[in-house]
Amino acid sequence: MAFMPDMILADMKSRSKRQALDELAEAAANAAGVAKSEVLDALTARERLGTTGVGQGVALPHARLPGIDRLYSVFGRAAEAIPFDAVDDKPVDLFFLLLAPEEASAEHLKALARVARLLRDADMCARLRGADSAEAIQALLSPRAAA
Repeated sequence: MAFMPDMILADMKSRSKRQALDELAEAAANAAGVAKSEVLDALTARERLGTTGVGQGVALPHARLPGIDRLYSVFGRAAEAIPFDAVDDKPVDLFFLLLAPEEASAEHLKALARVARLLRDADMCARLRGADSAEAIQALLSPRAAA
């Protein structure tokens, strides 16, 4: 899963769950060429099913979306951790958004599993938190570095 610099939000300004989803949705919508409201609605509907805040300061907001032809991902790092209703009740500062085509169930689940494995690594999370630029984050998330 390759990241372009515009798919990395190294200094999110959000102070709430809603603002974080909005900020991430905007980047994803721009990349996928769809309306931000469509992405935000899909993410919000998914959050109503249960939080995507998986704990240890990490959230994996995700949704399937009609009209896109491939997987899109956006990484975000909040300047300050924000309340996100995470399973461990701790605030979140690392976000990994995934958008998948509506019919891509297996691909979507495989991508979520890869991301979850990557972000379960406390050392990787520490390096992502300490990276000083979007380019440094991009290098950490490159398939070679994450392997």
